[in-house]
Amino acid sequence: MATLPSEELIKIKEKNIMPPLNTSHPSSVTFLLMGIPGLEHLHVWIGIPFCSMYVVAVVGNVTILAVVRAERSLHEPMFLFLCMLSVTDLVLSTSTLPRMLCLFWLGAHDIAFDACLTQMFFIHSFTALESGFFLSMAIDRYVAICHPLHHTTILTHTRITIMGIIVVIRGVAFFSPHPILLKQLPYCRTRIIAHTYCEFMAVVKLACLDTGTTKRYSLSMATIIGSCDAILIAISYVFILRSVFRLPSREASFKALGTCGSHVCVILVFYSTAGFSIFTHRFGKNIPAHIHIFIANIYLLVPPFLNPIVYGVRTKKIREHVLRTLVVKVV
Repeated sequence: MATLPSEELIKIKEKNIMPPLNTSHPSSVTFLLMGIPGLEHLHVWIGIPFCSMYVVAVVGNVTILAVVRAERSLHEPMFLFLCMLSVTDLVLSTSTLPRMLCLFWLGAHDIAFDACLTQMFFIHSFTALESGFFLSMAIDRYVAICHPLHHTTILTHTRITIMGIIVVIRGVAFFSPHPILLKQLPYCRTRIIAHTYCEFMAVVKLACLDTGTTKRYSLSMATIIGSCDAILIAISYVFILRSVFRLPSREASFKALGTCGSHVCVILVFYSTAGFSIFTHRFGKNIPAHIHIFIANIYLLVPPFLNPIVYGVRTKKIREHVLRTLVVKVV
């Protein structure tokens, strides 16, 4: 018996299990995630590197949290912001990867409407948190390098806590309307979401009303938050680099440049892939769907995978504590 393509199976399933398309009760709707259109035959293989990155992200970020909690000497601004970023990475990757792997490996295409909205909220709000904590860490590096004598007096624990609370409130406040807006819409078109997760623009296209205002709100919020954070990060690193080039020791300059360079690479991966995904919905009509969706997955998977490596393994204090703990356990 011939095997039908994944998309054909989804369409058959949609006809068999879906309620009438004119339903007025969106909470009873079940959507079907397609995955990566055109690459359905590679889903099993794509899941392997994705799963590997997820395991590294979880182990790495949990290790950072455990090390900072256990080592009191690490209770300083840089590592406190790093802990906030690690928690964000854990939530962001866990809200997408397990469900995505069920799709790739088990063929679990179904997702309930409320579960879809919950996943969407975590993805968008914690992406905003990720951006905010990147900015917070850039500010910390600016203060540490440009004003080293006043670092601890400027970034006190109280101010660090306030900065963290502001980032969290901003992410939750700006993206809470997303699921609320989608909850009010009637869905009278196909229930197939051509994506690996419940992305806002992919779901809003299924509504049978004019959603221009809703789309503009989402695009404007993502653009304002992302562009403001990126500009402020760029400004902070300009000042950092200016101070680095003024250091009397060439060795110290190269060391600082190496650290800043790795941080900038992680930030560029995050903002470039996130920006590509956001603006492709609006302007990239000719970009193949599988490229768009693949990159949309990258900005959710790669930063949580890279952050523990760049900010953890390359940080001497964390590396030494982990090695010391491993040596003690082995002995």
